[in-house]
This record gives sequence, structure tokens and C-alpha cells, in this order.
Amino acid sequence: MSDKLQLSPEEIRAMGRAAFEWVAEYYRGLEARPVVAPTTSEALRGLLEEPLPQTGADFATLLETVNGTIAGFTRHNAHPRAFGYVASPGSPVASVAGLLASTLASNVTGFRSAAAPTELEHVVINWLKEMLGYPREAAGLVVSGGSMANFAGLAAARSARAPGNVVRDGLAACGRRMCAYVSEEGHFSLSKAAGMLGLGEANVRSVKTDARFRIDLDHLESLVRQDLDAGHLPFCVAANAGTTATGAFDPLAEVAAVARRYNLWLHVDAAYGGFAALAPSARHFFAGIEAADSVALDPHKWLYLPVGCGSVLYKDPATARAAFSHAAEYTRPLGLERDEAFAFWDYGPELSRPFRALEIWMQIKFAGARRLGEAVEENLACARYFEELIRATADFEMLAPVELSVFCFRYAPAGYAGDLDALNERILLALQRAGGSYLSNARVRGRFALRGCVLNYRTRRRDMEILLEDVRRAVEEVRAS
Repeated sequence: MSDKLQLSPEEIRAMGRAAFEWVAEYYRGLEARPVVAPTTSEALRGLLEEPLPQTGADFATLLETVNGTIAGFTRHNAHPRAFGYVASPGSPVASVAGLLASTLASNVTGFRSAAAPTELEHVVINWLKEMLGYPREAAGLVVSGGSMANFAGLAAARSARAPGNVVRDGLAACGRRMCAYVSEEGHFSLSKAAGMLGLGEANVRSVKTDARFRIDLDHLESLVRQDLDAGHLPFCVAANAGTTATGAFDPLAEVAAVARRYNLWLHVDAAYGGFAALAPSARHFFAGIEAADSVALDPHKWLYLPVGCGSVLYKDPATARAAFSHAAEYTRPLGLERDEAFAFWDYGPELSRPFRALEIWMQIKFAGARRLGEAVEENLACARYFEELIRATADFEMLAPVELSVFCFRYAPAGYAGDLDALNERILLALQRAGGSYLSNARVRGRFALRGCVLNYRTRRRDMEILLEDVRRAVEEVRAS
């Protein structure tokens, strides 16, 4: 009998066979599942809640709970018609990588703690730079996701542009407001980061956007000049490489020119759209990316990895060290010099760090950049195809142009005199309850939108047709009620 912690090789093999049989069946049966099954918190508590277990259960019982309850009542982001949000679909090879990384239990703080995992992370960062067309001398690290990458980029910007050492002395030593500029389509994590960094959310200026939801350069300059005239310190502009709501892509080279003119740090939030650089049809969007001082990326989006794999890149590694480097006796790398003295905590906010880079490395090595690029290209084509389907109808309308793979539309029948926002909200809820396809929502120029994002290598054009069929069924249900 096992003691539940120290397992024999035979017991481990038996667990592995059962687990991977479940994984294989899960992927095989994805399309037969609803994207999400309706439930309630009370119902799930009834299935899961119990007193603290004092003795262990057998693995087969645990796997039954995973299969029946946990997998039964979660949103399946790997489903080919899970279009809600910018969802990470995961992949079989990443499942294996997660097992291997948790087996090693590496704490990737730096070379001393995890020599090979540290070097592998450097390799992965170099690959990400190459995919993006970012300078070879740049540095970076893997973080938990785009929000943390935006936080790190803004922290580096704050330190680089403040007059004095704000890390040591605080923002009061600056003597004036430090102002950042983000388009009205920018991700909320940038404002949240400004609040956490002491810059103040009120000092994040919202810049208007043009007809394609890209940052309005004239309005950006006018806001910068207003802050200069008021005695404030403009220090950073964040450009979007694929917004969450509409997929809009700011003109990076033109934003970079404004940044140079006013000595602004240029941060590019490419958490969603960054790996569209692998697709030839989207490559032109990335002209000027090399001018960015920092870039936020999410391999757990368009590299199809599980949640938890973000990345931040810094054009000048010294700027990150100024923001994050900290010395403590218990972290001093005794007997190590140069590269062997490297520590990731000098470049980001975390000390303890899981071996996230293994999933990225295995995905890229196993699939290859060319195949990943083909999958991204197919996602872009699916979104454009759905736009064509909508424009061919008489009772639906697009609310934003398809720039990458996000699509925003609504049901708008001719002569309808009621509240279109309320009607489309009811349609969305009916669609989500049905489970065949899943959309989320956005507000586009004040109008409620049915919003989807194609971010799954399993999705095909037929899925876009099925989506429209499912939406029509939801419309019929709502109109009949």
C-alpha cells in the first residue's frame, strides 16, 4: 500500500496511464461537449464541498471527480467554437510539458537555483524576439500573463523617465505628476498597474481613437502638450498591438515618432496580437516594433499554451534592472560571476518563479514556427470569413472592422423599434446557455456587441458558419419568448 506521497514506479506508471488516457479522450471528444454547461455556485458546492480530508483517496476516485464535476462544469477554451474573450486553448504537448515542469519542481529564480531552466528561458526569450522582429540585444523574462507584463513595462518606464530614483525615494521626490497615455481601447491592466505603482489611475490619460479604433495621434499630442503646460511630466505612451475589445492595431511607427518627440517611453501591449507577427498577412502591422522600449506578450494566447505564460521584453536591459534590482544577503550568489550570477528577480517583480518556459520551448520545438504561423493565419482567415458572412445578411451588422481575429457584431433587424442593446444581451445569454458556441460581449462606440475571438488551431471556417447558425437559433428563442 502506498503512503500517498512516496509512490513506487509502478504506481506512478498506473497513474500516468489513467491520466493520459483521460487527456486523450478529452481532446478526442471536445466537439461533443457543450462549450460550457449551465450550473450554479450552490450546485457545485454541493458536489465539491467537504470537511478537510484526513486520509487520502485513491487516484481513480480523484480522476472521476475531475472528469465528472470539474471538466463537466468549466468553460472549455479548447473547444473550436469557444470564441468568448481571448481564451487560451492549450495543446497536448503543453499538457506533457506541464507534467514534466511540475515533476522537476524548479524554482527559476536564476542560474544558481535552476541552471538549465534559466538558460532555456533565455533561449525562449530570444525566439520570441525573433518572431516579433525585436532587437537582438533586448532582454526579457516569462511572467504570469499580460497584466503582469504591462505592470513590469510601466514600472521600467517610471524608473527610466522619473527625475531621480523613485524606487528608493518614492514618487514624492519627483515633485510633479507623471502622466501616461493609453488609448480608450487600451487594456484596463495598464491603469491598474499605474495605481499599484503609485502613479495614480487619474494620471493615465485616455486618448481618443479613429474610425478603426486606433489611437488618435493628434489627440495624443494635444494631451501631452496640455500636461506639459500644466507642469506635469509626460513619461509613457502605451500602443496597442491588438486590443481586447475590437482587435485594433495602433500604427506603431507613428506612435514611436510621437514618443521620440516628447521623450516618452514607448510600451507596446501586444499581449493578444503579438504573435500575429508569425502570419504573413499581418506582418505589416509590426513596422516600428523595434522602437518600443518594452513589449508585453502572451504566449498563452497565440502560441496556444495554457494560461500562465506571459512575457515582457525590454529593449535596454539596464532599465529593467533599475526598476527591479534588489540586494539581500540570502539571495547573494556566492562564488558566481558574470552569466552564472544572473537572477530573474533583477528584471521583474517575482522571486519564486515556476518553470513556465518549458511549455513555451516544447510547443515551439514540437510544432515549429512555420506551423504555428499557419495556424495563426487560419485564425485570421476565419475571422475575416465571419465578417463576410455577417455582411451578407440583412439582419446583422458589424460594429467594428476585423483587424486581426476579433469580430464584433449585433442583431439589428430592419424596422426594429425596441432596445437593440437589451435584445442582443438576451441573445448572448441564450447562446451561452445553449452551449454549442460561445461569445462574449463588448461595448463598441456605446453599442452592445456580440464579440468573439478566433484563437484556436482547431477552429475551421465551418465553425464560423455553425456559430452564425447558433446565433440565429438564439435569436429565434428570444424573439419567441
